[in-house]
Amino acid sequence: MNHGVERVGDGSGPAGGWVSSRPRAERARRVADVLRQQIGEGGFGGGRLPDERALGRQLGASRNAVREALGLLRREGLITRRRGVGTTVVMPKYGQGLDRLAGLAEALAGHGTVTNQVRVAEEVAVLPDAVAARLEVPAEAGGVRLERVRWLNGLPLSLDTSYLPADVGAAVLAGDLVGRDVFGLIEEATGCRLGRADVVVHAVCADPDTAALLGIPAGAAVFALERLTRLTDGRAVDTESIHVRADRMTLRATLQRGLPPAAT
Repeated sequence: MNHGVERVGDGSGPAGGWVSSRPRAERARRVADVLRQQIGEGGFGGGRLPDERALGRQLGASRNAVREALGLLRREGLITRRRGVGTTVVMPKYGQGLDRLAGLAEALAGHGTVTNQVRVAEEVAVLPDAVAARLEVPAEAGGVRLERVRWLNGLPLSLDTSYLPADVGAAVLAGDLVGRDVFGLIEEATGCRLGRADVVVHAVCADPDTAALLGIPAGAAVFALERLTRLTDGRAVDTESIHVRADRMTLRATLQRGLPPAAT
C-alpha cells in the first residue's frame, strides 16, 4: 500500500535522484512539498503517516531527509509526532474552489456543519471612502457592515467582514445570519442571481485580535481574501475581507489554458 505517496526524485541518481550531494535543506523541502500535497488531498487514510523508513522507500528519499521534512510540517502545524503513536495529521484540511462563486456553507457541503457567530450586524450612516468606491456608491448613501466568525464542526475556520449597499444590506439584516450564507440572502433580497466576483488572495500573519477569534497563535499563517461580488447585471453588492485559517483550508482552482495573444 502506498498511502497515496508518489516518488519525487529527478532521476539523476539512485532511488529517484535523492543524492547526498544535494543540500540537506533542499532535500527536506522537496520531501515536505510532496507530503504537504498528499496531506491536503487526504492521501493518508485515517490521518496516520507511515514511519520514516517506509516513507523513505516510497519517496526514494533518505531517512534523514524524511525526518527533517516531517519536522518542517510539524512546525507548520500540519502534523504531530508522538513516541509510541507515530506521525498523524493534526486536522483535515478542506478545499474551497476559486473557480466557482459559492458561499462557505455551500462549498463545504458534505464536510460537516457550518455555523456563524454574528459579531457585528449594523447599519452604517457613512461608508468608509475606500468601501464606497468598491461598492460604486456615494459614501453618504450608507450601507450595512457584517462581521461573522464561521465555524466548521465546532472549530473556528474564518473571520468574514462584509459591507453591502444600504438597500441590499437592510434586507440581509432581516435574514438568518446565523444559519445561512450571505450570498443566498443577497439573491433573495435582490431577486437576482450573483454573477461574478473579483478575488485577491494574500498570505499574512494573523494579528492578535484575528488570532484570538480563530483560536490560533498570533502570527500564525492565514489566507486573507479580498472579494468584490456583483449581480448578473454588474451591480456591486458585497465587498468582503475574509481571513481563513491556513491550517484548515486549501484554496483550489481548475484553470484552462486559452489561446495565446494574437501577434501584433
